[in-house]
Order: sequence, then structure tokens, then C-alpha cells
Amino acid sequence: MKIVIAPDKFKDSLSAIEVCDNLVEGLSNIYSSFDFISCPMADGGEDSLEILNYYLDLEPIELIVNDPLFRPVKSTYYVSNNTAFIEMSSASGLVLLNPSDRNPMFTSSIGTGELIQDAIDKGFKNINLFIGGSATNDGAIGIAHALGYRFYDTLGNLLSPIGKNLIKIDAIDSRRVISNLKNLNIEVFCDVNNPMYGSEGSSFIYAAQKGASPTEVKFLDEGLKNLVVKLNESGYKNISNIPGSGAAGGVGGGSIAFLDAKLVSGIDKIIEVVQLEKLINNCDLIITGEGKLDSQTNRGKVISGVCRLATKYKKPVIAVCGCEEKNISKKLGIKKVYSIQDRSSTFSDSVNNAGEYLIQIGSEIFRYINKKP
Repeated sequence: MKIVIAPDKFKDSLSAIEVCDNLVEGLSNIYSSFDFISCPMADGGEDSLEILNYYLDLEPIELIVNDPLFRPVKSTYYVSNNTAFIEMSSASGLVLLNPSDRNPMFTSSIGTGELIQDAIDKGFKNINLFIGGSATNDGAIGIAHALGYRFYDTLGNLLSPIGKNLIKIDAIDSRRVISNLKNLNIEVFCDVNNPMYGSEGSSFIYAAQKGASPTEVKFLDEGLKNLVVKLNESGYKNISNIPGSGAAGGVGGGSIAFLDAKLVSGIDKIIEVVQLEKLINNCDLIITGEGKLDSQTNRGKVISGVCRLATKYKKPVIAVCGCEEKNISKKLGIKKVYSIQDRSSTFSDSVNNAGEYLIQIGSEIFRYINKKP
């Protein structure tokens, strides 16, 4: 039996590579004739470059940029041939801030823009930007600022490119933008398909996770709406209803407007690099997984991409996860789900000992498979 193991990371616990290793350890048996194919995955969010580097052997470039609170931080992007691979979380990520410092009213994506600028200065014509894990809700005005855009209020005052100031934007000045920006091929990879604003938009779905209060969530949503209005008035692309425009606090949509970028499914990019479709077509069983199976799983996450291919080739899927919301697996056509939460005593136990639980789950899957006729 040929088994493809294609999980995402378990956030704050295990990398996708570690998830694969632990499952294989649990599944392995001296009498087994199973052929395991480990395919650690990502969906365009944070840690996507770790996965790409696992398959592509990229060259790192380090530099000092501004973190989300305008403090210097060492960041790294990667290059191969004529392409620069940039992960937003390395410069503008939530992981760079202490919990007490997290508030998207005051954070900026400017450091990500500085990474892009450095890649352009070094002559790279293709930019692959992965935008998960951000600490920001600034609609990409931080990125835009780093590339020469300026934003002004009704009195002509220059605005700092932070979430709080989105609502104040009255004029957008592009006169300082580098001339060859529109000649670049910029692809933005994301792991969600939320719109720019509204009840399913960036602020209402994600800003609270980044430290915003309920009042601030509403304020930030109005700010993104104002940004879209000002972009439309200034002749930029209408990004209000583009799926994924709300990704990373509106960086998805802002990148389309300011950088003429193409918004691409992150999971589709990883599937292409891994050649997962070919592997699934030739396997007997797929094991996938992520930290949480919930309503966001079917919005461009790893499991949804894997299940889409499994359905296409009529292959059974088993999922492993930290926890699962009710009935989510049925909607995805998953045959069986193994949850760490069902085996652990506390949340901290499930996070700190996830590896051991996955080894145990791997053994349970082995027994389940061998029971079947």
C-alpha cells in the first residue's frame, strides 16, 4: 500500500516536516509493506518558505528592516534564478511581537515592503510574496510606503502607514514610486479567500487575533473600506470584492492595487512544487492534517487542497488535527479524523506533547488500515 502523508504544520507546536516524521514513526511496523511518501505542505501562509526550501534548496539573503512597530529586525528572504521568495511573517509577522505589543491599530507592513525593495534593487524581476502570519491590518499601505507611495489626510498631513490611519486617508501620492514597479511579475500567495472588508472581511475575521478590541475591529474595517473608496477615486483597481483581498490584513487587495500583483492560491503553488497531484493519483491512501479543523479549513487551507485532489482521483483521506469543529470533516469528504484533543488532558498538554500524540495516532491508523478488508 502506498500512503501519501501531506500535512500542514500544527501552529505553535510542530512544523509540517515534524508532523510527517511523527506519523511515519507511528505507522511504521516491521511487518508492514506500506510505502510512505512524506510531503510536508503549506498553504501560502507563514512557514511556506521553509517548505519551499525543503523542496527547492533556495539561497538566503539577510538584511535589517523595520518590524511591525518600526523597530530594526533581521529578516531573511530567499532567491533562486530570477525569482525572490519573500515571506511576510519574517518582517511583519505576529511572531515578532510580544503578546502585550500586538495591536493592528499601530502595526505596519513596511518591513515587507523593504524586503521587496531590496529584491528589486538586486535585479530580481519575479517576486513571490507569501502573506500569512501577519501582525498587521494596514491594507498594504506599509508595503506601499516602502516602495514610494505616500498617504495624506484632508489637511495634507503625511500619515504613518499603520492600521489606525486608514480611516484618515484622503489622498494617495504615487510620484515617488519606482518607475519599473509595473514591469515586475509579482505574485502574492495567500491561504484565505476573505474579502477586503465587511462581516467576512479581514478585520472582522482576523484583527482580534492580532490584538484588536471589538471597537478597534469595527474601526479597522471602516478604515479598509475608506482605503478602497480612495483607491477607486484615484483610478486604481477595484479590490473590494476580490476573493483573498482581505488576506493578511488587506495586503492581498493592497498588493493588487499598489503593486499590480496577481493574487494566487498558496496551496496551489505548493501542490505544483511538490507535484502532489501526480503522487495522489498513484497512491492508495492520503493522510493530511493541520492544527485545527474549522470553518477556515475550506478557505484555501492545506486540507481543502489535498481533499480536492483526493476527490478528483477518488482516493480515501484520513485527517489528523489538534482539534475539530463539528461536521467539518464530512463537508470535505474525509473518511476518518484523529484528534489530539480527544487524547490529551489539557490544551497545553496537546500543544507541548503533540509529537508523542501523533506517534500514537500513527499507530492507531496502522491498526485501522490493517483491520480493513
